[in-house]
Amino acid sequence: MTAALEEARAALTTRDVPVGAVVVDAAGDVLSRGRNRREQDADPTAHAELVALRGAAAARGSWRLDGCTLVVTLEPCTMCAGAVVLSRLDRLVFGAWDDKAGAVGSLWDVVRDRRLNHRPEVLGGVRADESTDLLRAFFAGRRA
Repeated sequence: MTAALEEARAALTTRDVPVGAVVVDAAGDVLSRGRNRREQDADPTAHAELVALRGAAAARGSWRLDGCTLVVTLEPCTMCAGAVVLSRLDRLVFGAWDDKAGAVGSLWDVVRDRRLNHRPEVLGGVRADESTDLLRAFFAGRRA
């Protein structure tokens, strides 16, 4: 989560919402890092999770990320939760819960939907206070 929080802080330099993600393999080695890049890239799909998943797939040479873990500072939205399922990740670890758009237990629970063919292990709330503080400070600054 430390590496994901570093990525979240780096997103602030481009005025993107501070969300960071990393994909680690079974040995705990970082395959890729990602941060929100929607503002920087003018791309509505450039969420931290998707940036990290694309990087991990490229590093592996395969879209299948079995044996890997995605660590992200904020509960994934529906788009990102769907990508978690489709990438066949073994596990998802996230920090802050997202009561407005979360799709891993808050509003929906896409990753544990029994109708889908893959369900990763989920661990939420890891270092949630740090992730939440980053987001609150960012949005307070935008409102000021």
